[in-house]
Amino acid sequence: MSNQWIIDASHSAAHFSVKHMMITNVRGEFQKLDGTVTFDPESPEAAQIEASIDVASINTRDEKRDGHLKSGDFLDAEKFPKISFKSKTVKAKGKEHLTVTGDLTIHGVSKEVVLDVEGPSAASTDPFGNVRVGATATTKIKRDEFGMVWNAALETGGVLVGNEVSVTIDISLIKQK
Repeated sequence: MSNQWIIDASHSAAHFSVKHMMITNVRGEFQKLDGTVTFDPESPEAAQIEASIDVASINTRDEKRDGHLKSGDFLDAEKFPKISFKSKTVKAKGKEHLTVTGDLTIHGVSKEVVLDVEGPSAASTDPFGNVRVGATATTKIKRDEFGMVWNAALETGGVLVGNEVSVTIDISLIKQK
């Protein structure tokens, strides 16, 4: 029996939020992601994860802002079209809770990050006979550590764009036959 799972992109998303003008969170998502997970529910610590996100699929509900985020000031989608993650270690932290440590590459810079994972859920079979599990991973990163340092000072003090980015990834996985 295979322990290979693929990300079901149409039922998965990578969300983020960052402070705008130091007063409110602006949220967005990347709409195109893919990847594979090698996972056996009986030995979760042996899991291996590789995933990538299409930077051009960013959507913050504002075309001008999306264009700026794709530019060289931030993600530089032309030069760095993918964000990638590759796991290094997985630790079980109780039932349906994992800590996944791995390398996150954004804007050509790789940094080790820790994902707090709720899941994977119990396996379920969909109406088409596919076995599925789901999970939600969260982390926080500092964008300047990935070479994205653009900002603008505000007349009232502070900056236009916060440095800390909260990330939430909702994943639906389909078991390969």
